[in-house]
Amino acid sequence: MIGILDYGMGNLRSVQKAVEFLGGQARISSEPSVLDGCERLILPGVGSFAAGMENLTRSGLAGYVVRRVPDTPVLGICLGMQFLLSESEEEGVHAGLGLIGGRAVRFTQGKIPHMGWNSVEEMRSPLFAGIAQGTQFYFVHSYYAQAAEADTIGRTEYYISFASAIAKGNAYGVQFHPEKSGAAGLQVLRNFMKL
Repeated sequence: MIGILDYGMGNLRSVQKAVEFLGGQARISSEPSVLDGCERLILPGVGSFAAGMENLTRSGLAGYVVRRVPDTPVLGICLGMQFLLSESEEEGVHAGLGLIGGRAVRFTQGKIPHMGWNSVEEMRSPLFAGIAQGTQFYFVHSYYAQAAEADTIGRTEYYISFASAIAKGNAYGVQFHPEKSGAAGLQVLRNFMKL
């Protein structure tokens, strides 16, 4: 069973449908008592970092994720990936969950948001098993992760090279939307379900 964290922001149903399409079971909930029965957790996200972290903190889910991650694989998607970082510059500096060192910063070149299909290179993680280097995934974001090379498991070029996938311990994050990325995105979710 995969728990999809509901903190009032995110593509919850499309992520659930993708997991179910792959033959998995997914439960959307904001209740720790329900999520406790899940072997993996997905933290989706759409919207602003500050509002999202406020919702996560107020609901108690921020602390819940931090408590679970030592023993439970957690996948942050898009804004959910940025929550894993130490902080974000969006609408002022705001603290993240601090599970992976780094900061979310705004693009300063090109059309913002960075939206559409783009390739991921330097993929190195079981999360990308069976996926060729340079495979295209679907992105929609105005901020990107600055993370340590040791925690970067995928990179993408958009005027600059940025960390489009990060991981440390049981915390995994992808800046793209696997649930909107066709067969390759489904393979990422399939791999996560096997971690």
